[in-house]
Amino acid sequence: MLRNGALLLKGRRVGLVTHAAAVTSELTDSVTALLRCGVTLAALFVPEHGFYGAVADGQEVRNSIHKHTHLPIYSLYGTTHEPIPAMLADVDILVCDMQDVGVRFYTFISTLYYVLKGAVKVHVPVVVLDRPNPLNGVTREGPVLKAGFESFVGALPIPLRYGMTLGELAYFMNHTQEINAELTVIPLAGWEREMWFDETGLPWVPTSPAMAHFATALVYPGACLLEGTNVSEGRGTALPFEVCGAPWIDGEVLAAYLNALALPGVRFRPVQFVPTASKFVGELCGGVQIHITDRAVFRSVTVGLHLLAALKALYPADFAWLPQSWEGAHPHIDLLAGTDQVRRALDDRVEVAALVESWAEEIQLFEDAGRRYWLYA
Repeated sequence: MLRNGALLLKGRRVGLVTHAAAVTSELTDSVTALLRCGVTLAALFVPEHGFYGAVADGQEVRNSIHKHTHLPIYSLYGTTHEPIPAMLADVDILVCDMQDVGVRFYTFISTLYYVLKGAVKVHVPVVVLDRPNPLNGVTREGPVLKAGFESFVGALPIPLRYGMTLGELAYFMNHTQEINAELTVIPLAGWEREMWFDETGLPWVPTSPAMAHFATALVYPGACLLEGTNVSEGRGTALPFEVCGAPWIDGEVLAAYLNALALPGVRFRPVQFVPTASKFVGELCGGVQIHITDRAVFRSVTVGLHLLAALKALYPADFAWLPQSWEGAHPHIDLLAGTDQVRRALDDRVEVAALVESWAEEIQLFEDAGRRYWLYA
């Protein structure tokens, strides 16, 4: 894939949108790999978490200089999300090489969206070096984002778990959002839609401080919904998103409640933990760890909704939605879900199964519309 991309880039000044998780199968980072292929790099651009993937979620990433190449590193997660003309003055073509996690509110796809929008304004073509969707390309979950709930954690009308690669999604957004950038995707070799990341033979490099392992990505689509509540989603622990809790939760009670539901492919274990960052720093929290027993039938979003429903049922006086978001005017849960339907339904004690079933048609419509942009069988 790199060789094919390098031929396309020959003789052009390249702006590279990338981060630490974009490595070859030999763990060579994308900057080094492209330079070895004879590509002329003019500037680097980075998404949330920065070039080295070390900046915490939601924290501003600042412009800097790459310490080995001395190239400018422009942040696309700070005062601007869209590359401005001054950043592209010395760039003939933009290359995007980012490892995504396959979830709408993971902001790398929003970065890609704004890269395309910025590039088209100054007539700079874009090349996407495609990478696998870690959560496979066949399973889709959650509501399609509704108009009025757009934010940087939800820029596109797609399901929460969308089942496409970043390259496929680039074609989808470029056409359906009428961006019309000059776009080329360099496809993956050997990837099939049914593949999970650990079946690709590629090494997992943390995509963010809270996504250190592929196992975390499996629970992330549903567990991250807790980010919109006053319950810890496990940030500041060794198992972010795999554990959750609060000082007022009895883990034994919560685990028993959830296990009694007999949800497919998952069991819950009572835990205690003390976060070192984010919510409840230094406080002892009770809660549960999510253990996946069969990922083929495990549905993270459904499990996340059941977890929210359980917390509301067991701790009605303590559980609360966060009233606002750093990403926009709506409550954060609404921006994560891409709609206020989830919050309102759970407040009204709508059955989770009915809520999930209500999205079946819109997910199917998305799949049918997205199929024309698929690059892989």
